[in-house]
Amino acid sequence: MKGFWPVYKKELYATFASPIFYAVAFIFLVVTGIFFYLILDYFNHLSFELAQNPMFARQVNVMEIALRSFFLNLSFILLFLAPLITMRLYAEERKSGTLELLFTYPITDSATVAGKFAASATAFLLLLVGTMPGLIAFALIASPAWKPIVSGYLGTFLIGCSFISLGLFTSSLTQNQIISAFAAFGMLLILWFIGETATLLGPTLGKLAEYLSVTRHFDAFAKGVLDSRDLIYYCLFVILFLFLTHRQMNSYRWRG
Repeated sequence: MKGFWPVYKKELYATFASPIFYAVAFIFLVVTGIFFYLILDYFNHLSFELAQNPMFARQVNVMEIALRSFFLNLSFILLFLAPLITMRLYAEERKSGTLELLFTYPITDSATVAGKFAASATAFLLLLVGTMPGLIAFALIASPAWKPIVSGYLGTFLIGCSFISLGLFTSSLTQNQIISAFAAFGMLLILWFIGETATLLGPTLGKLAEYLSVTRHFDAFAKGVLDSRDLIYYCLFVILFLFLTHRQMNSYRWRG
């Protein structure tokens, strides 16, 4: 993919030079911190109650409940975070007219799409790293198994990359960043809750709805379970929307 690194470095610089990114990062870390505090408070209360009932305590894994709640809340925040990270990627290029200029450079469309996606995924990864210190400190005190933590972060990164790929696609459809963000949020919201309609759609469509649901595939990661079917789902999700973005860019190039 000729031109990947120039696009990647340009988009990464544009991301970190934008005050919007720091505002989004601040809100993201504050909200995740609040969720972490509430989960920690719940963990303390539940541990105290279970200490008074040893027989029931053997049947409940308090650490698993706390970690699962943390990662599920983290994935829910990504519904709002991903559209904000990706809304400017192509919409700004089209509005400012630099997209036509980009077509004149010796850079392939696939390199442009991959570079923009990789830059957004890198920025998201750095935000994800910012949530680790509190969880690591909590893990050192409570001494949990590290597999659920690693699995939870892997699942969060995969679902975040999936959301970013969809946001990149919606950004390629419009010149308005706000429309791009709302379109991405709406599509993600449908994919988030589509699994809840499985019981209303019958056996065949119900199974399809469950497979398309992003939360059903993330739930295993939050529990510390690595399933190849979930890994394949998120990989296919990313590939599909990167492909659609690539085709959209091809159509702009041919239309001039």
